[in-house]
Amino acid sequence: MTTLNDRMTDAPWADPARGLDERVDALMAEMTLDEKLAQLYGVWVGASDDGGGDVAPHQHDLNDDVDLDELLPSGLGQLTRPFGTAPVDAAVGALSLARTQQRIVAANRFGIPALAHEECLAGFAAWGATAYPIPLSWGATFDPEIVERMARRIGDDMRSVGVHQGLAPVLDVVRDARWGRVEETIGEDPYLVGTVGTAYVRGLESAGVIATLKHFVGYSASKAGRNLAPVSIGPRELADVLLPPFEMAVREGGVRSVMNAYTDLDGVPSAGDRTLLTELLRETWGFDGTVVADYFTIAFLKLLHGTAGTWAEAAEAALDAGIDVELPTVKTFGEPLRLAVEAGAVDVSLIDTALRRVLRQKAELGLLDADWSPVPLALAEVDLTRTDVDVSHADGLRGTVDLDSAGNRALARELAERAIVLVRNDGSLPLATPGVIAVVGPNLADPYAMLGCYSFPTHVVSQHPGVELGIRIPTLLEALQAEFPDSEIRWARGTSVDGGETDGIAEAAAVAASADVAILALGDRAGLFGRGTSGEGCDAESLDLPGAQQQLVDAVLDTGTPAVLTLLAGRPYALGRAVHESAAIVQAFFAGEEGAPAIAGVLSGRVNPSGRLPVSIPAGAGSQPTTYLAAPLARASDVSNVDPTAAFPFGHGLGYSEFEWDAFDGDAAEIATDGTVTVRLRVRNTGIRSGADVVQLYLHDPVASVVRPVQRLIGYARVELEPGAAADVSFAVPADLASFTGRDGRRIVEPGDIVLSIGRSSADLPFAQAVRLTGPVRELDHTRRLHPEVLVELVVEASVID
Repeated sequence: MTTLNDRMTDAPWADPARGLDERVDALMAEMTLDEKLAQLYGVWVGASDDGGGDVAPHQHDLNDDVDLDELLPSGLGQLTRPFGTAPVDAAVGALSLARTQQRIVAANRFGIPALAHEECLAGFAAWGATAYPIPLSWGATFDPEIVERMARRIGDDMRSVGVHQGLAPVLDVVRDARWGRVEETIGEDPYLVGTVGTAYVRGLESAGVIATLKHFVGYSASKAGRNLAPVSIGPRELADVLLPPFEMAVREGGVRSVMNAYTDLDGVPSAGDRTLLTELLRETWGFDGTVVADYFTIAFLKLLHGTAGTWAEAAEAALDAGIDVELPTVKTFGEPLRLAVEAGAVDVSLIDTALRRVLRQKAELGLLDADWSPVPLALAEVDLTRTDVDVSHADGLRGTVDLDSAGNRALARELAERAIVLVRNDGSLPLATPGVIAVVGPNLADPYAMLGCYSFPTHVVSQHPGVELGIRIPTLLEALQAEFPDSEIRWARGTSVDGGETDGIAEAAAVAASADVAILALGDRAGLFGRGTSGEGCDAESLDLPGAQQQLVDAVLDTGTPAVLTLLAGRPYALGRAVHESAAIVQAFFAGEEGAPAIAGVLSGRVNPSGRLPVSIPAGAGSQPTTYLAAPLARASDVSNVDPTAAFPFGHGLGYSEFEWDAFDGDAAEIATDGTVTVRLRVRNTGIRSGADVVQLYLHDPVASVVRPVQRLIGYARVELEPGAAADVSFAVPADLASFTGRDGRRIVEPGDIVLSIGRSSADLPFAQAVRLTGPVRELDHTRRLHPEVLVELVVEASVID
């Protein structure tokens, strides 16, 4: 087998001392058309195996078997999911990837390895890797710093086994909670999504792993909340709601890749939208990384959208729009594109434009360097020149790579604890030491109840019967038994998540009636394409609790036993009578492998909850689509019998500490349209235990030239305080944050009145400051300021000396 020493070590493109452009130019000048094309697609080995259902749309329809021996002499751009396609020990997978890279390098005359990518939405999607809370939980923390720390750990684990690119984060803003992929989003507010998502990007990129923004753009605004349905939104909703998180991540996160959305925007598929992928993303925002196709999306231009008649037309449309890499495997960028170029139907300059970006990124990663090695850090001592070191002889390596370290688990628990939202509490929580605790509901003893659809166990292991989860995931029942060792715990499921069975509800109600408190374990089962109640392709017709769960809730409430609803879910649900009659409601959005102990800690009081709702909890199941970003006509009125007012609004959350707010003021009642105003208040922990409060800043524009949402989050601060301690929180707000897209499509700041409100949620705004903006209408561009300057200062108060 060819070794690393056989690479073209004297070639100019292999010299890291030369400039990137010089290296790329030299390499491109030597490449044939087939060699150029080979760098623009990936292959997905094993995706056609008969191991279960699809994990990508039309996977088995479009993933043609590829002959690697035939492909590799021309080279290969990417390897698709070498760890995420089937359960494999991490060390064995790393060795297999290294051997595959060695084979790729040996086969092509330039010795160029492939770039390996993986999913990493809620942790590295590999067998045995840490399953962190889902992105909706990240949003609930209102804490970008902890999300950045998590992403760094994910990136370190991926890089250690030879992975170069992660397909995360999702920056779609929730527009309809019926959409199955709500669990993959960070919330319903673009500022929250942008700040938390950008933190994830910084963390992953700091580990040397390419972050990938998705899905660019509009995927979450599909009609009726159906996956991959058409998107018919106006340019203002696109510019002011859906684009800002992507813009923030490009400007501030250092992101190096973007993935297009499957959907079309007003009839133009994103995969073929040059206005979006080139003119806006590259020419306006200055993005200089790669655009990778969502899986099979280029083929969908022909198969689903009907905007291309042949595979070659689809390939040309995607390249012209700005897509650089076809994923997950070669379908249109191979022979169809080659034949079209040779026939003169497609200009080779389109290929060269994409190729330049791909090769530049490989050079940045060190993949073109003469001394590049396929041996990842986790296998630093393995000698690939030994022919006896192969996957078939890897028993000695099994278990030597730990992707679920104690540090990972500790961070997963910390994040879960910060993400849990105490939605309602009549004083029953925290629980003392109940004599008898009843635990009822379909999610009481299922470890999968803690996981989203892109966690590896749900995504892959669930389709391989008999394969162990690969990580330890306590169930809620186990966690409660550990948390309350002196209590008698009785349990009954009552019903399944979505089967609709009612035969067991009477038994569950009897168990609840015999207890001092009843904990209901409710919510979702994550899955894909109809195999769950939440996840990709698992959309909901309404926001009623799935199956017969509401009937179970009502039966338990009828017993009179204090009922604590615990939601283990991927979206918010209408909770009927429980909104007013339950003792407490605890919302956990798929809280990961340490989620159950975190929930138990909230119930016992060991954990002081500080999460805030990243999405509103609806009062009724059928008032969708609606979010808190509502214009006046989208709110309750006396001219419609449908009231969309949320039962619990965006930003809401309770805790076990008491916080007093006072000393609110602002430093100006009038500023210019290019000025800054500062508002501040004092937060004091008047409770008996340490805790965190989340101070939220909203903007209201009562009169504007276009309709504006009544309230819009523009800043926040998470404030941690010991009992009796106080902090001054100030927001220096530039007038840029009052900007919006005007009637002519330009972003402007208008003179007139605005109101800055500080609140505990979007509907609880005790302090407000009216500010008049003066001067001319001011036009802004992508260089505008995106944040207020936030300052949290502990108050040092003089002590009283007796």
